[in-house]
Amino acid sequence: MATSLFSDIEYLKGVGKTKGEKYRKLGITSPYELIYHIPRNYLDFRAYVPIMQAELNDYNVLKLTITSKNTPQRIRGKLVICNAAATDGIDTITVTVFNNVYAFHALEIGGTYYMYGKVSGNFLRREISSPVYIQSDEKVLIQPIYKLTQGLTVNMVRNDMRKALDIMHSEPFETLSDDIMQKYQLMPLMQALENIHFPQSNSAAELARKRLAFDELLKLQLGMLMMKNRRKKSTAFVMDKNICINEFFENLPFTMTDGQYQAVSEIIDDLCRNTPMNRLLQGDVGSGKTAVAAAVCCFAVKNGFQAAVMAPTEILAIQHAKTFTSFLEKFGIKVALLTGSTTAKNKRKICHELIDGEIDVLVGTHAIIQKDIEYKSLALVITDEQHRFGVAQRNALAEKSDFPHKLVMSATPIPRTLALNIYGDLDISSIKQLPKGRSPVNTYAVTGKKREGAFGFVRARLDEGRQAYIVCPMIEDSESDLFAVKTYAENAAKSTLKGYSTALLHGRMKAAEKEKVMKQFSDGEIQALICTTVIEVGVDVPNAVVMVIENAERFGLSQLHQLRGRVGRGKYESSCILITDNRNEECIRRMKVISSTTDGFKISEEDLKMRGPGDFFGNAQHGLPPLKIADTFCSMELSAVTRECAENLLSDDPMLDKPENHALKMETIKLFNKDITG
Repeated sequence: MATSLFSDIEYLKGVGKTKGEKYRKLGITSPYELIYHIPRNYLDFRAYVPIMQAELNDYNVLKLTITSKNTPQRIRGKLVICNAAATDGIDTITVTVFNNVYAFHALEIGGTYYMYGKVSGNFLRREISSPVYIQSDEKVLIQPIYKLTQGLTVNMVRNDMRKALDIMHSEPFETLSDDIMQKYQLMPLMQALENIHFPQSNSAAELARKRLAFDELLKLQLGMLMMKNRRKKSTAFVMDKNICINEFFENLPFTMTDGQYQAVSEIIDDLCRNTPMNRLLQGDVGSGKTAVAAAVCCFAVKNGFQAAVMAPTEILAIQHAKTFTSFLEKFGIKVALLTGSTTAKNKRKICHELIDGEIDVLVGTHAIIQKDIEYKSLALVITDEQHRFGVAQRNALAEKSDFPHKLVMSATPIPRTLALNIYGDLDISSIKQLPKGRSPVNTYAVTGKKREGAFGFVRARLDEGRQAYIVCPMIEDSESDLFAVKTYAENAAKSTLKGYSTALLHGRMKAAEKEKVMKQFSDGEIQALICTTVIEVGVDVPNAVVMVIENAERFGLSQLHQLRGRVGRGKYESSCILITDNRNEECIRRMKVISSTTDGFKISEEDLKMRGPGDFFGNAQHGLPPLKIADTFCSMELSAVTRECAENLLSDDPMLDKPENHALKMETIKLFNKDITG
């Protein structure tokens, strides 16, 4: 029997071993974790309607008294159907329960219940199917809906939650001081946990959610600020500001923009301090972040140190290695490439040259953070497309040295306030100008009816000697109506692109195959590259002037902008054609936004507004701890407030060592799953 919030969940009264295993599938191992299993929604049983006023083929709440029950009927093997007759005092309705004899038996003849379920039928006969129900004498009529797993029902979780909350009341706890709760008008934590699960009113549930969201965001801000404070330890790699890299700028095949020079200046200032740099360099597609990165690598190497650059894909790592080599080798700076496809022999050679200091800049994928990779004097660590790596991967590269300087780059430009929420442990540099000579990409959104016309336009560009990308959302055919790149490539070679050299590129191909195809495309041997989003970042082929994106509705605004950035990289006028037959309001709005502007900052703001509580980057790839209640992308105001609170707390107690902050420190460490104070 669970006597503590931190006992094993199976010892909570009524749970047991079997149900305990089901809870573990949800990541719940104790009553304490159960009370933080926050409802995803609520059922308000107060809003019930008479049977004849129920919306047919929709979900309704009814107040019903059971008048009779039929014997459960087994049909089609395992399917069990249970029927009961019920009344609201005026009309009758059939209550149907599928495959849940236990729930059906719990309904008593003469008993009155609030029931929520889908109502079907006609004017004469109505039925409510598989309803969620509570007894009419239940005092709490706003009931929580939880994320479940097979074998756990809403009622089971509610009953177990009640028991866990009873234990909580016998073990009172609080993480915030009275002063903070008063200043920010927050309800006490135990009251919030009670009201998030069993609210007496909608406003009580809202206040509970505000308190718990505040807690989560505060812990997030505290963790990021404490990680930022950790780098105030001395670095072993203080650089000399008098080292000149003018020859780097003079030998570039283009003139850097003011924004690029400003970013280089900010980064070099950081590199010359005795605390490790921790900076985000963000800029629009094609704004020249790679040239900035190469410049600061040149500065680091001229100071006698090594640099490492980590990219999320092999294609991007290969592209970076070529670009860095072209920028740096003329100054005697040796660049090497290391990916998962590097042969064992070459990897051994790279390892020896790294430790001997013969390699100045190592470019690669996550392979460069493997345990057997050691450096002689790694002073500068750069991660590109940071949101595709977790914080842990970024830190793993930094741990290859003694407090090196860290630069992370992102081509997903975001508003500064949002950047502070996501990258709160970083300083921020932004490049908002595009290099001279860059022409905006003409963007058109069309339906499938205009596909032939779109490909007529593509063929005309190919006939001029230019090249094209055709992007599909899937690799192989599925039951959906989405275009799959393999079949698409086969069909295109026989029809719309017959007579032109085409090739296929997708993420499941071997690295050597991908590299070969990209080289052929870069060399102009392939006219049209039919691919997935594997070309989303880093691919630079100036002769490619047109892109067609099929099923454009499947991509977020920022991703469409990233894809579009693969064209318009040379002196030729470029175009992007988005094809979609989806006519819903949101899709039309997105197509209008992407067609009307090429400003990545504007696009990302619109993307953020449209997605609301959704994950701005997709699949939680930004590397933050998972949040259950707060959403960093829609709780902007609350984020700002919690950041202020976190800064005030840490200015008074930098390591949260005071007794009144102990619980908050432990919760922050738990959220980040590591000690962020060391």
